[in-house]
Amino acid sequence: MLASLVIDVLNYVGIVAFAVSGALKAIEKDMDLLGVVVLGFSTALVGGITRDVLLGVTPPVNITYLPYPITAIVASLAALPFARYVMRGIKPFLYADALGLGAFTAIGAQVAFIHGINPLGIAMLASITAVGGGVVRDLLANEVPMVLSREVYATASIIGGLAYWPLAEVSPPGDAALIVTVLVSSIRIAAIERGWSLPRARSLAWKGDRQRHQRSS
Repeated sequence: MLASLVIDVLNYVGIVAFAVSGALKAIEKDMDLLGVVVLGFSTALVGGITRDVLLGVTPPVNITYLPYPITAIVASLAALPFARYVMRGIKPFLYADALGLGAFTAIGAQVAFIHGINPLGIAMLASITAVGGGVVRDLLANEVPMVLSREVYATASIIGGLAYWPLAEVSPPGDAALIVTVLVSSIRIAAIERGWSLPRARSLAWKGDRQRHQRSS
């Protein structure tokens, strides 16, 4: 009972956080009200929809269970008062996004675990749940998705997904979900604050070229 309650609360936390993240991105891009709702809705729900389709859960829960889309729409509109912060160059959506990333990683891992998916599959579905909406958000905002180009993001989700399976084996599912949420959100926030990122492919290629040139000279 408690585990079910924790999972349900985390799901709503993720929906609200990601909806706010998408809405603030729309405000930053000077979109109209429809754009705010579309980006908020997509960011909050697309990852879970994709996960359910891959697991054969059709129609997806994020479509059939009405409170989820309603929550996403309301949270998107509730983000409008924060527009002034976006216009000043402060980007609170990054921190809302970090919270959503942690919560949705835990939710995706939990759903995959319940379906009997192997540990690697759990990590994959957790990551898809967590980053799928953000990818759609950035594409709609005409940006290279954050997951591909900016600080540690999907990597944090993958770490959380990999951590979920051993945690769920030795602790209640609710506890495992909470630990994964805190772990992923903390990694993401630390990456924002400290500028952590994976090595760029281009810089690695250039480094290899320089090393080969030095050896040949």
